[in-house]
Amino acid sequence: MKGYVFHGPGQSAWQDVPDATIEEPTDAIVRVDVVTLCGTDLHILKGDVPDVRPGTVLGHEAVGEIVETGREVHGVRPGDRVLVSCITACGRCSPCRERAYSQCRGGGGWTLGHLIDGTQAEYVRVPFADLSVHPLPGALEAKDAVLLADIFPTAFEVGVLGGRVRPGDFVVVVGAGPVGLAAIATARLLSPRHILAVDLATPRLEAARQLGADAVADAREAPEDLVRDLTDGLGADVAIEAVGAPESFELCTRLVRPGGHLANVGVHGKPVTLHLESLWSRNLTLTTGLVDTSSTPTLLRMAAAGRLPTASLVTHTFPLDRLEEAYDVFAHAAETGALKVVLGGEQHELVAVQPA
Repeated sequence: MKGYVFHGPGQSAWQDVPDATIEEPTDAIVRVDVVTLCGTDLHILKGDVPDVRPGTVLGHEAVGEIVETGREVHGVRPGDRVLVSCITACGRCSPCRERAYSQCRGGGGWTLGHLIDGTQAEYVRVPFADLSVHPLPGALEAKDAVLLADIFPTAFEVGVLGGRVRPGDFVVVVGAGPVGLAAIATARLLSPRHILAVDLATPRLEAARQLGADAVADAREAPEDLVRDLTDGLGADVAIEAVGAPESFELCTRLVRPGGHLANVGVHGKPVTLHLESLWSRNLTLTTGLVDTSSTPTLLRMAAAGRLPTASLVTHTFPLDRLEEAYDVFAHAAETGALKVVLGGEQHELVAVQPA
């Protein structure tokens, strides 16, 4: 089969790879229909995630069809149309029992496209399939559903719930990329009084308005002053960092009010200075997190009911075998206007798989 393989910083290729096969009785093999690209994939290609070994198939988001299951898989069967979650979960360890699936100690967590071969391929082996794939509602299109594999649960769990957004809050989202836009869309579910989006790119700020931001600000034009004006000098109740850069993190610390919450969602590849000399007395709560995907079933139901604006985030589509071109478009979003890039939809010949 074919897969998109990481060969080291700046090196990757769509190439022949060994067929995906069942290795454990809790595995499922999924024929990949649709995948999408993530900012984390770009961090891997830059060398920011040293755990990823050269030779690994990238990707941790997909929609597809079950073609084979191990003997201990009971929740899905061949022919089922499923969402492949970015997080796998054994379901037995202490963190999993607390629904902290990202911290799974039984072999799960963020494994796909990280520690094992991922979803940017014609087929993928998904460990712990009963908790790691989700049957799709029939009315939900694959290109919409794939956005629920990562960015929507990440934005909702790590940004909105981690930031403790409440009705009536003033919320600032720094970074209007895909995750930041999903944070805006899901924050609205909790009825904040005002959402401000901050970014450098005018097209992304316009997208933020369309997804529900009440106001937008260019990050180069003193958004601190705007926040002070809009909050009578107090500051934001919640600041969500959705970039993963030292500058955006430090901006969030300046935007949030005393007693407020800063929820870091961005993937950071460089050290960040925490200015405790000015923050220690402000009663701030700082949260970080890797998504647990515990909200995925709820978000799937909402998407099927038309309550999540998934389709508006998809700006580019490609066949699966044009991953190299898709990565180039996604990596140069400032020039291309890319938000979410979706690949696939074409049919594949089935491969033979061996039962466990």
